[in-house]
Amino acid sequence: MSLNKTDIRKIRKKRARLRKKLKCRFCPDGVIPRPVYVDYKDVKTLKQLVDRENRILPRRRTGTSAIYQRAVRKAVMRARFIALLPYVADE
Repeated sequence: MSLNKTDIRKIRKKRARLRKKLKCRFCPDGVIPRPVYVDYKDVKTLKQLVDRENRILPRRRTGTSAIYQRAVRKAVMRARFIALLPYVADE
């Protein structure tokens, strides 16, 4: 069975709709708690938010809300500065 371009496009659209909506891991029940802070000493959480090359993952990949994505960036930079996280991947 061969699929033409329109069939492939429909299948991709359907898969995109079926994909689970990402939720921010820092916001309990969708409410943003104040003050907004991500602990830079929590290396386990920060490692989930960077890829293999130690680049910070974008919001569309992690589901982090915009306000927390900024806090994550600040936390990763602080952790790198005090050598809890590496700047680049080990080769």
